[in-house]
Amino acid sequence: MSAAVLEVSAGASAAERLADFARVTTDDVDEAAEQIGRIFCPHDLAPTRPRAAGFSARHNCAAFAGFSINYVAYGGSVSIDPGCLERFFLVQVPLAGSARIRAGAGEIDASPGRTASLLSPTIPTRMTWTDCAQAILLLDRRLVEQRAAALSGRAAGVVEFDPAIDLDAPAGRRLQASLTELMLMAEGLGPSGSLAPVATANWREALLDHLLNGQRHGLSDAIRTFSGQAERLPRALRAARDHLQDNAGEPLDLVQLARASGIGIRALQLGFRRHFGVSISEMLLDMRLAGLHARLAQAAPDASITEIAFDLGFTHLGRMAGAYREKFGETPSATLRRRMS
Repeated sequence: MSAAVLEVSAGASAAERLADFARVTTDDVDEAAEQIGRIFCPHDLAPTRPRAAGFSARHNCAAFAGFSINYVAYGGSVSIDPGCLERFFLVQVPLAGSARIRAGAGEIDASPGRTASLLSPTIPTRMTWTDCAQAILLLDRRLVEQRAAALSGRAAGVVEFDPAIDLDAPAGRRLQASLTELMLMAEGLGPSGSLAPVATANWREALLDHLLNGQRHGLSDAIRTFSGQAERLPRALRAARDHLQDNAGEPLDLVQLARASGIGIRALQLGFRRHFGVSISEMLLDMRLAGLHARLAQAAPDASITEIAFDLGFTHLGRMAGAYREKFGETPSATLRRRMS
């Protein structure tokens, strides 16, 4: 999916994202600072021009377990000083306008389609947004640090990223495309909808992979070195495969899978590709499809395909049906009908 879906023109309210998830709508500076501070963290907010120069603030937020996707827009030019974020990482992808961001001793100019920013919780930050709207991904700090530790084979500790994301580079394009898809998914669910635990876990895995394997940070070299252990993994891979089979109906948890096998996550990912010829997710899908075929072949005539599929960990029935047809040459309902005939 093209990241162009995220692009909006300045002041185009019709292009506002996550409109049904509105949390803050105000033209009062103090109210904006207080309310947005409750969602993110306390911060100083001040127009760089007189208050009559068109200040406005909008914050829409769709929250999930461990992460949230946000649309934040400021009219006019504003200075934002959150200091250190402390509890979370922020990926900020400009949709309109511009932002100048000072993270530690470095400074970047963020603009749509060119440069985004990644703010680390331990690096002090100050920003100036000018008629700017951004798609913002918030990721819980503990998730990132624990995953970095599992990938690098080290104890959990501070992770600090290069704050500039090149949206013209392959990794930047993939990240922006994922945020596009996440926004569309949230908008499709709506505020009253809920994301299944398996789907939530899959999103966490994808987002963590984008950051830790796609953006330079302090443990990048350690992760690359630790991943080299994948060349000597057959026993560990067998343990991982067995654990995956025993827990195929549960959300994919790469940290737990790494613990069960005794090696790092990146080494597991490389090992599955090299020794089995498939990714971890592809093997899990194959296990679930095999389980569904076996269940349907023995199911009662009034069995619900939907209930069986959900019980086996599937979250998207359309994708499940397509994968099932590709693997077995027939639809799930055709398998069930053969059982009934």
